[in-house]
Amino acid sequence: MIFRLNRTRGEGDKKNLLIVPMLPLRDIVIFPHMVVPLFIGRERSINALEYSMGQDKYILLCAQKDPRKDEPREAEIRKVGTLASILQLLRLPDGTVKVLVEGKARAQIRQYLPNANFYQVEAEELPETWEYSSETEALRRAAVSAFETYAKLNKKVPQESLQALTGIDDPGRLADIISGHLAIKTDEKQGLLESLDALRRLEKVLGVLNRENEILQIETRIKNRVKKQMEKTQREYYLNEQMRAIQKEMGEKEDMKGEIQDLERRIRKKKMPVEATAKVKHELKKLKLMSPMSAEATVVRNYIDWILSLPWHDKTRDRYDITEAERILEEDHYGLEKPKERILEHLAVQSLVKKIKGPILCLVGPPGVGKTSLAKSVARALGRNFVRLSLGGVRDEAEIRGHRRTYIGAMPGKIIQSLKKAKSNNPVFCLDEVDKMSMDFRGDPSAALLEVLDPEQNFSFNDHYLDLDYDLSEVMFITTANNLYGIPAPLQDRMEIIRLPGYTEVEKLHIAEQFLIPKQLKANGLTGENVTFSENAIYTIIRQYTREAGVRNLERELASVCRKVAREVAEKGTDHNVKVNSQAIPKYLGVPKFRFGRTEEKDEVGLSTGLAWTEFGGELLQTEVVVLPGRGKLLITGKLGEVMQESAHAALSYVRSKAQSLGLPEDFYRKIDLHVHVPEGAIPKDGPSAGITIATSIVSALLKLPVKRDVAMTGEITLRGRVLPIGGLKEKIIAAHRHQIKTVLIPQDNEKDIKEIPARILKAVELVLVDHADDVLKQALVLDDPESLFKPVLPPVAPEPAYIPAPGPEIQAH
Repeated sequence: MIFRLNRTRGEGDKKNLLIVPMLPLRDIVIFPHMVVPLFIGRERSINALEYSMGQDKYILLCAQKDPRKDEPREAEIRKVGTLASILQLLRLPDGTVKVLVEGKARAQIRQYLPNANFYQVEAEELPETWEYSSETEALRRAAVSAFETYAKLNKKVPQESLQALTGIDDPGRLADIISGHLAIKTDEKQGLLESLDALRRLEKVLGVLNRENEILQIETRIKNRVKKQMEKTQREYYLNEQMRAIQKEMGEKEDMKGEIQDLERRIRKKKMPVEATAKVKHELKKLKLMSPMSAEATVVRNYIDWILSLPWHDKTRDRYDITEAERILEEDHYGLEKPKERILEHLAVQSLVKKIKGPILCLVGPPGVGKTSLAKSVARALGRNFVRLSLGGVRDEAEIRGHRRTYIGAMPGKIIQSLKKAKSNNPVFCLDEVDKMSMDFRGDPSAALLEVLDPEQNFSFNDHYLDLDYDLSEVMFITTANNLYGIPAPLQDRMEIIRLPGYTEVEKLHIAEQFLIPKQLKANGLTGENVTFSENAIYTIIRQYTREAGVRNLERELASVCRKVAREVAEKGTDHNVKVNSQAIPKYLGVPKFRFGRTEEKDEVGLSTGLAWTEFGGELLQTEVVVLPGRGKLLITGKLGEVMQESAHAALSYVRSKAQSLGLPEDFYRKIDLHVHVPEGAIPKDGPSAGITIATSIVSALLKLPVKRDVAMTGEITLRGRVLPIGGLKEKIIAAHRHQIKTVLIPQDNEKDIKEIPARILKAVELVLVDHADDVLKQALVLDDPESLFKPVLPPVAPEPAYIPAPGPEIQAH
């Protein structure tokens, strides 16, 4: 029975007090409007239920602070609980009681009453307050929507509860029903129970719902991932079991056994370093324990196969016959004395010292001069295997060092792959186009080559894939490049640079007769009886159809002639003979592509001939200057680089400093503009060696004196007129000879480089050494008397002082 008491707690403050039995709960909070079954086993709690059943079936349900206490004290029980009615009570055979209760209202314990059989308290009902508004409706809808999401994610919420919420307008009742279904901690539920403001409580419930929904969504994603992984693992296990059964039926297990035995036999026979032998035995031991169809087994098998296929101690015997090696080199290549001499030196040292570190040569020269084919000839002369690796466009460091085995599809780098291909550990290794490498975010391959091309380090080259040290010290590395600009300085420091200049016309003639024509006759099914080339025909092709330092385009033109002759032979019979002379060349190759041997028809004013070095050899560089009315500007055109433009300004300053001696007014430049132009304006040009050429053109234009058409020149000019040395002299003189220049003016300091120029060219071209621009002008300009060009400049004569007579005595008297 509930006893209701009216007590005065303050002026005008009267509240209803209840005297009811109290049931302490463990790990559960009951909310109003909830119907919950409870299992009661404690004696005092059963007594409270029996007492309540004998009265009006009301009981106060309060949560314990510590659920482990069987007999909680008053301070260990929450003050706020739920007043509930007992709907049903059932005694179980084991002495416990199952009771079905329904929450009615919130209540707070005021005080405990003395009772030895159960907890009896004086409690106060807690009223709820709320006002209906549009905000209340919005909050209600949001809570219902969030609970619907919660119900979908949490399968424990019955659908009946979800349907019952749609018709509830009371926010307090809605919050209590939702709170009863939330799987949250007891302390958090108690906080919701103690919240008397219905709207505030519903806001808290909405926050809890949003949080729980987010957690449940994460749990769902994790469960789905785990489920898929489980399904994948179970599927793989099932398929592997099926595969084992199939292998057993087909005898594939025996094949794996045979493969392992084959690997063991190869390991026993293979000569390898101790580290490599231990590594491969360890990997083989792992392979025996693996399923033959697993991905890891394939990786291990490939790794073992790579180690066993490398030529760890396999080498070819070097040929120490220097005479035979020299014969082979001469047979394969015409000219190229320096690289041939270096190879023969290496052979000589090798014959005296049984083991030396392999030399690392870098052949630098224009395209088509035979750098790569020379490396092949070196291998043939030494009796070694030859392998070539093109580095053009390589940007990834892993191309050199390989990928680690952790990557799918990993392989060793190109160095190790090439050695496997060479089948010996002392091949001639050609690293082609070493100047064409580049770098990006994947690394710098030129940095990886530092170890490969360093004789002090490459005895222990470590490839990422093998993870073993490999000895590269017996490999003879030959690198090729068109220029040194693209090779980093540390890499250049590790190589011996050998320059291969362009071929002269005579050398090209010999190469065509000895190598190119026989090769093309064989390639096109012809014989020497079908076609013969005269020397003049070959010279015509060289001069008018090619312009290169090498012989690559020459070979193409010869191939074109041979194809056309082959067609004639096919039509007229194999006995047909064609004699190709210079007059017949246009018939086979068409209109000449280049003008050769034709300098200016007459000596021109303001036009002088310079010499330039390019990657493809030497070239003539015509320089034009015209004088225009103006205000002293210097116009420079022809796509000239910054250094060349500075040379033009230096040349003009030199001319201005010589104005008086040249017979020019001191302010001649103030009323004129000088326009300097270097033809073929689409081609970039740079460098200081055109300084004396520009100065000569400027003086010629100002003095209206023509420049000799058969004179070319090269040299850097200073403001004082000194001529400084330049590079690429041999290529420049060859270019002058190719264009039938008779005289070339070169700096005095380049006298030491003349010995590199072929003797036959020196006979045809006169080299004049100059150390000052004055000498250049005397040699280059058309003058009756060269010494009369510069007039002596007399120092200015000071005027005599005016005579002033001394004052007379009559003046002094004053």
